[in-house]
Amino acid sequence: MDYKFGQFTPEHLEKIQEGVELFNEQKYWECHESLEDLWMEDKNDSARYIYWAIIQVAAACIHYRDSKIIGAQGMINKAREKFRRTRELHVLTPIVLKYLDWAELEALVAQIKEKDAKLEDFEELYNFRFKNYRSIPE
Repeated sequence: MDYKFGQFTPEHLEKIQEGVELFNEQKYWECHESLEDLWMEDKNDSARYIYWAIIQVAAACIHYRDSKIIGAQGMINKAREKFRRTRELHVLTPIVLKYLDWAELEALVAQIKEKDAKLEDFEELYNFRFKNYRSIPE
């Protein structure tokens, strides 16, 4: 596949492997830190919205784990915006959809109400794991 600048590529997937692994281990703070460095490095690349969405989902999971509904709600609403931006900016590629289970993750974020969510609304998202991220495409 030919990629345009700003789209998510196999190189992006390779770069975020550590952060995704940390997310899967529920080491959400460490995931945040790992991906934040990449997010800063790629400041002119729209593909960074993928990192940013994962960072904010991880932050929402930290708040959920700490039973802080206001923080969880705020972060998930910010993440919702990043998912929207990935579509608007045409960042999404088959790699994101297949290797990061993006449709599933986005659906879990979307099912949480924008206002008046309850902690239990975050449980399914908290238990989400990236399943296919290790098989980096050629």
